[in-house]
Amino acid sequence: MKNYVLRSGMRVPAVGFGTYKLTGTTGANAIASAIQTGYRLLDTAYNYENEGAVGAGIRRSGVARSELVVTSKLPGRYYHYNDAITAIQESLFRSGLDYFDLYLLHWPNPKADHYVEAWQALQAAKQFGLVRDIGVCNFLPAHLDRLAQETGELPVVNQIELHPYFNQAAQREYDTAHGILTEDWSPLGRASAVIQDPVLVNLAKRYAVSVGQLILRWEVQLGTLPIPKSAHLTRQRENLALDFTIADQDMAAINALSKPDGRMKQQDPAVYEEF
Repeated sequence: MKNYVLRSGMRVPAVGFGTYKLTGTTGANAIASAIQTGYRLLDTAYNYENEGAVGAGIRRSGVARSELVVTSKLPGRYYHYNDAITAIQESLFRSGLDYFDLYLLHWPNPKADHYVEAWQALQAAKQFGLVRDIGVCNFLPAHLDRLAQETGELPVVNQIELHPYFNQAAQREYDTAHGILTEDWSPLGRASAVIQDPVLVNLAKRYAVSVGQLILRWEVQLGTLPIPKSAHLTRQRENLALDFTIADQDMAAINALSKPDGRMKQQDPAVYEEF
C-alpha cells in the first residue's frame, strides 16, 4: 500500500481503519480482523469509548504493535493542561498500550477557547513519551494559524469531514501548503445518499468496482488519508483493494459533486462544540 511520510518522518498508510461504534468483544474481533486483513492505521477516540476494544483487537490480531499506527483523540472536556495529560494516560491504561503513535485534539471548540492550552498539553505528552506525534481534527485555517503563532508548532495531521459531497478543497490546499496531512472522517459520507449518487454509481460500473472503492480511490488520489470503518471481512478487504487509477476527467466529475453545505450533520468547526 502507498504510504505518506509525515513532517516528523513517521510513515503512515494511505488508508486507515475507523473504529467508531466498534465496542466490546464484537468490536475487538472486528478490529483484529481488520489488522489481519492488512490495515496498519487504527483510528479511535476517548469519546468512542472503545480504546479498550482497540487494544484487545491489537493483541488478538497477532501483529506486532510496532507495525501499527494507533491514533486516539482528546475530548473537549479535558482541554485544560493537567486534565489533558491525565486523560491521555487514562486512554493508554484502557487500551493497554504503552504509547499512541498519533494523538489528536478532537474539535477546536472555539466558544470554550481552550484548544491552545490543550495543544500545549499534547506537545508535553510527546516530550513525556506518551505519544509519538500530535495532530488535530476539524481545525480551520484560523485555528491552525493561532497554534503556529502561540505555540510554534503545527499539527502533522488534520482529520476533517471529507467525502464527494464535501471535498474540502480550500482546507486541503491550506493543509498541503503547511505540511499537514489531511485525513478523512466519514470518507463514504456515513453510508448516506452519497453511495447512491448516480454519477458515482455509473463511474463505479465503468471501473468495475464498488461505489465505496471508487470514493476511497478518489480520496487517495486527492492525496488524503481516508479511514473507512466496517465490521465485515468482505468490506474490510474491499476497502483496501484500490489498485486502479481514476482518470483526470472522472476525478473532476466527482469533485463537481461537492456542495458548500455538504456537511452530513452541519458540524461546522467555526461554531460546533463537542465535549
